[in-house]
Amino acid sequence: MKRLNFLNKLRAEESLMLVEPSEEISKSYLIKSDKCIQVAKLAYDAGIYENAVSEAYYAIYNTVISLFFKCGIKCENHSGAVILIKELFKLENLYLIFSEFKKDRIDNQYYVPIFDIEPINKEKCNERIRTAQKFNAEIRAYIGRLTIIEINNLREKFKRI
Repeated sequence: MKRLNFLNKLRAEESLMLVEPSEEISKSYLIKSDKCIQVAKLAYDAGIYENAVSEAYYAIYNTVISLFFKCGIKCENHSGAVILIKELFKLENLYLIFSEFKKDRIDNQYYVPIFDIEPINKEKCNERIRTAQKFNAEIRAYIGRLTIIEINNLREKFKRI
């Protein structure tokens, strides 16, 4: 119930709304996602694991936003995007990954580690980048399978959430 109240709050603020579906904007977010993966890999190769994890998250986030624009949903809130993946799209496994990555991104971006202790190691960082790539492949496949009827059904369901 809290989640749905939060989505209603975002609607009232116009941070979450139905818009015209846009293939062009959807594709633009996929390009942005690809760039985030590239930056994550560069940061990883440079040993800057905190930034690599943040970029892996943004790769996921941008792919999710691509899905939303494919369906004509504008969401300007990260938490709202996470909730929609579960409540509207019913992608439970991807919701869990997205939620976990969001937490990691916040931890790595806003908090500092104890002096001289890396908050994330090389192995975990590498796993995060691979997971982000798999997540993105699944969302892209999902986008590719969406029919106009399914998009219209999702839009109607969105109105009722």
